[in-house]
Amino acid sequence: MNYQDTIDFLFHSLPVYQRQGKSAYKANLDNTLALDKFLQSPHTHFKSIHIAGTNGKGSVSHMLASVFQAAGYKVGLYTSPHLVDFRERIKVNGKKVSKDFVMGFVSRIKPQIEALQPSFFEMTVAMAFQYFKEEKVDIAIIETGLGGRLDSTNIIKPLVSVITNIGLDHTQFLGNSIPEIAAEKAGIIKPGIPVVIGETNSESKLIFETFAQKNSADIYFADQIFTVRKQEITNNTNYILVDKDRKSREYSIDLLGNYQRLNLITCLTAINVVKDAFKGINELSIYKGLNNVARSTGLRGRWETIQEKPRVICDTAHNKEGVKPILEQLTSLGHSSLHIIWGMVDDKSAKDILALLPKNASYYFTQANIPRARNAKELADEAKAIGLSGDSYPTVGLAYKTALKNALPDDLIFVGGSTFVVGDLLLHIG
Repeated sequence: MNYQDTIDFLFHSLPVYQRQGKSAYKANLDNTLALDKFLQSPHTHFKSIHIAGTNGKGSVSHMLASVFQAAGYKVGLYTSPHLVDFRERIKVNGKKVSKDFVMGFVSRIKPQIEALQPSFFEMTVAMAFQYFKEEKVDIAIIETGLGGRLDSTNIIKPLVSVITNIGLDHTQFLGNSIPEIAAEKAGIIKPGIPVVIGETNSESKLIFETFAQKNSADIYFADQIFTVRKQEITNNTNYILVDKDRKSREYSIDLLGNYQRLNLITCLTAINVVKDAFKGINELSIYKGLNNVARSTGLRGRWETIQEKPRVICDTAHNKEGVKPILEQLTSLGHSSLHIIWGMVDDKSAKDILALLPKNASYYFTQANIPRARNAKELADEAKAIGLSGDSYPTVGLAYKTALKNALPDDLIFVGGSTFVVGDLLLHIG
């Protein structure tokens, strides 16, 4: 099989949660452990940091990777889902896994794939771990998928576990309350391994403390260690942090979303926990790494400006906790008229999120090119019922083309609602 044949095999032969939803989810580690045994436990050949959470885990993962890269280390990075190219999921020092490796790996384990019928995610985790072993990475930054306890990545023994925050997302798998979801995420806390919590929440704090205590794991709440002041400039965001000893530090980040302030302190707290094991990490490498997160790791889709005149911004936020700060930042930007291209997946409650959207905008309701996408016409009808005005478009590309045609140079266009809508946009614009 050539590369495209290999990708087609993976997407059409294996259950893919990002495309199919609940039917692709496997609530156990059986296949992961079987693949790991066949590959002779590649995850035991590299150090790692494990990251879970409802929002921000992708940004924190990329921040950490960039800092370690700036310190001169060879860094593996596993994240999901991808936006445009499958190989975005597996990187070493910002470079995507090679097509040759993908083809060779799938060819090698094809009999196991056919016998076990693992999910797409289970297979990609195995691929990532094998790649990081063969590349002899110094450290691998591993992002969970949906949860934590039963996530395929949860076979690793990291240097530190990180949980960014907890929100009501993926409730059909993780539970219908903050404590229930927190308990699933807390499943990545392991005996004797410190854990960093990014955001203190009264409903989840006791859950995390209890899990940490049971595992004799030191626990650090990042927002109790740092307070943040911010000043945004043209190309980067400057943050002045004050720690609990009242010492101030200043960092400049090339990620412009206001929500990144919480991800920043989560990243820094995790670095403080592990830096004694990595002598190359110092204030200079931390500053350099944070200043070049997108440039050194290839991170996209986080408050990303696509063009100016009219200004086009996209962001992958897709739940209430993620969408709220995005909308707050949108309203703070100077513009004439606001155009919003919006699409969602079908297994999320649209009503609660649509209710957050501003009524003084022109809407272009659309759907990503995946089976899970919510029908654009149905989404438009639901939005209209609560006072949002706009038409429906069968593809993100058509919605974007129409918005560009309608927008004046001083207008603002925002594209979001789903990671896959942003992915389709990036694919459309090349």
